[in-house]
Amino acid sequence: MATSLICGCLTASLRSSGARNTISSASKVLGGSAGLFGGHVSQLQPPHLRQQQRNLSLHEYMSIGLLKEAGIAVPAGMVASSSDEAYTVAKQIGSKDLVVKAQVLAGGRGKGTFDGGLKGGVRIVYSPEEARDISSQMIGQKLYTKQTGEAGRICNQVFICERRYPRREYYFAITMERSYQGPVLIGSSQGGVNIEDVAAENPDAIVKEPIDIVEGIKKEQAVKVAQKMGFPAALVDEAAENMIKLYNVFIKYDASMVEINPMVEDSSGIVMCMDAKINFDSNAAYRQKKVFEMRDWSQEDPRDRQAATADLNYIGLDGTIGCLGQRS
Repeated sequence: MATSLICGCLTASLRSSGARNTISSASKVLGGSAGLFGGHVSQLQPPHLRQQQRNLSLHEYMSIGLLKEAGIAVPAGMVASSSDEAYTVAKQIGSKDLVVKAQVLAGGRGKGTFDGGLKGGVRIVYSPEEARDISSQMIGQKLYTKQTGEAGRICNQVFICERRYPRREYYFAITMERSYQGPVLIGSSQGGVNIEDVAAENPDAIVKEPIDIVEGIKKEQAVKVAQKMGFPAALVDEAAENMIKLYNVFIKYDASMVEINPMVEDSSGIVMCMDAKINFDSNAAYRQKKVFEMRDWSQEDPRDRQAATADLNYIGLDGTIGCLGQRS
């Protein structure tokens, strides 16, 4: 009986910028190289046991909508799917100072570049006409950022919102942390910047407050975080109330991460969430139908959609895989 060795090769791509593979800034702050907890989170788990992230991410305007429903102060804004619609939306908002934001599920939009040559996926405009012009250069074009890689991400919509003028900017997030077996509040007085850089350069600037998931968040915990973040005394209670509402959103929708960067003290003297990123636990899809119906498959690997249609879990792999076997 002759025995032969059969080797086959299978190549698949690992979507390093895919929604479910993205490690949030908050998670990196807790357990990544920044080492805010002494690096013990990542050190406890050898590489082969670290799980791939499987989260649903929503576009910014959708996340902002969930916050607004929860009574959290956010800038007035509307989404547009065409340049003409952007013009109409800009007129309806009624402000001369507006921000046009490309709705692409990737970080670094502000420094990205579009197919057509437009620089920046977040642009300030001063009239409905300018909003229409900028939107026409975003919608239908691919945006390339550090997170999208060479493939880029298609921009199908823009979020047009009023421009606000913050006095101070803060960072706030809620994420699940295994070492605490539950949610953790993360805050910093340094918002509007890359929080990972802040964590690496000045770990003391990061505030952490674990929450007992059974008892829930307490007012005194939120107040303590707001004070440590540096909110003025007159705004500490308001900031704490926003944190409690954000925690309620986190629990209500089975979120794995809520990130507000920046949370601000506005020039009018109120606390606002200027931007929002929310990831949701994919295991909760059966009871969060409203949220999962918002999924934008154009921002994900087509193979994921095929797998979801067949009710399968799919994980792409990098490189080549040798298949060994015997035959006689």
